[in-house]
Amino acid sequence: MSDPSPRVTPRPVSLAAGDDIPAPGVIGIGLAAVLTFALAQGSWQWFATFIGVTLLAVMLAFQRRAQWAPGIRSAYMRGLVAYALVVGLCVAIALAPMLQRRAWLFPMPGTRSECELMGRYEALQVKAALGNLAGSDGAALAFTQEVQARKAVAECLAATTTLWLPLYGLGAAVLVGAATWSCDRARARPGPVGC
Repeated sequence: MSDPSPRVTPRPVSLAAGDDIPAPGVIGIGLAAVLTFALAQGSWQWFATFIGVTLLAVMLAFQRRAQWAPGIRSAYMRGLVAYALVVGLCVAIALAPMLQRRAWLFPMPGTRSECELMGRYEALQVKAALGNLAGSDGAALAFTQEVQARKAVAECLAATTTLWLPLYGLGAAVLVGAATWSCDRARARPGPVGC
């Protein structure tokens, strides 16, 4: 008796011609990170940290690097450079709000004090703009001055943070690239794997 159910035969797995080329996810993640930079206006908000961490998680989950090969012009090295730079960009985006707000992470005392002066100047401008109206409601004036001063300080710090952010991103890219290259090289050698 023959079995009437159809049989599924597995297809043989074939390697594509460009199988040593990294997955195109690097391009999409890099584009998303660049758009985040381009669309960021004013102060760095905590949502940038969420975006950076999300892009980093997607990058680490779905990125496939080529097999380790010696040589600076190999497909592995091209993919590694792209991988490390995009990871560095994601890290920079994730760190931006913390760099803006935490002096210990972004130690630039001169810049921070200058930004506070910008805030005081903005508070004076608010008072001058209101002229004689300022005396009628002192609480509203004080609140408006405080809000405008905070906004001026945050925008000043954000601008400075954005100027220095590529340095943090490049530093992260160098660290990620060196660590990844070392681990991939150790995996390619016969014997026990180091990473």
